[in-house]
Amino acid sequence: MEKIILYIFMAVGLSVDAFSLAVIYGMNKIGKKKTIILSILVGLFHFFMPCIGSIIGINLLTVFVDKANFIAGSVFLIIAIEMLSSLKEEEKIMSLSKFYHLLFFAFTVSLDSFSVGIVLSLGHETVILAGTIFSIISAMFTYLGLKLGKFVSKKYSNKATIVGAWILIILSLKYFMAT
Repeated sequence: MEKIILYIFMAVGLSVDAFSLAVIYGMNKIGKKKTIILSILVGLFHFFMPCIGSIIGINLLTVFVDKANFIAGSVFLIIAIEMLSSLKEEEKIMSLSKFYHLLFFAFTVSLDSFSVGIVLSLGHETVILAGTIFSIISAMFTYLGLKLGKFVSKKYSNKATIVGAWILIILSLKYFMAT
């Protein structure tokens, strides 16, 4: 039971990035179908990434973990810059119009799950159980984030975009400082 509680807390921590980014993407008024698909994809990636990380284990610990933070930070910073530049234009630059955009989103917010999978393998933890919990919670957080973003967008439009961009900048700084 203690492990399950620990995995739930880990899942919440891992899902915060997905939630934050989902709020921002939700401001683009994503349809119901894409909301569900994206939530499921994030959940699947949060299951498979720790499993893959666990399999790879110690061999890439020193190489990939450092780069995962840099990659995630860079992606968040690029998206923030795109958001701020889109304020000058009437159309939104960010979109999830293609399936590979959804996959990229899910992959990006799941990179930290890969690192956690490596750590879990070091402690001989139950990665399947952890991955299942990560999957369920991250899918829920993504869904809620997309819905909240849609609501915020209706109320606050450009101001919400600016706040969302600043959230991404802060997230990118967090990842850059972790490298």
